[in-house]
Amino acid sequence: MDSFQRLEALLDSAGGDGIDEANALLRRFEGKSQEVTAAIDDFMLDFKTLVFVVEAGEEEFEKPVRQLARARLSRLRQLVNVPA
Repeated sequence: MDSFQRLEALLDSAGGDGIDEANALLRRFEGKSQEVTAAIDDFMLDFKTLVFVVEAGEEEFEKPVRQLARARLSRLRQLVNVPA
């Protein structure tokens, strides 16, 4: 399973344990460019928000926040796969 597949799995489970694992998976991409670093920050903010929403039991917010986090992850995947 590659890093992005694992990150998608973390989005599906959205548990507090996933935050540290997501940080570890993304660490290897940091510093590639300012754009990639910003995309990592955006994704992590949305992922942390998703974890909070899931743990708080705010079901009505879960789907839109999960969709936003998936969009950020997709953007990050595109940035990482584009040769510099």
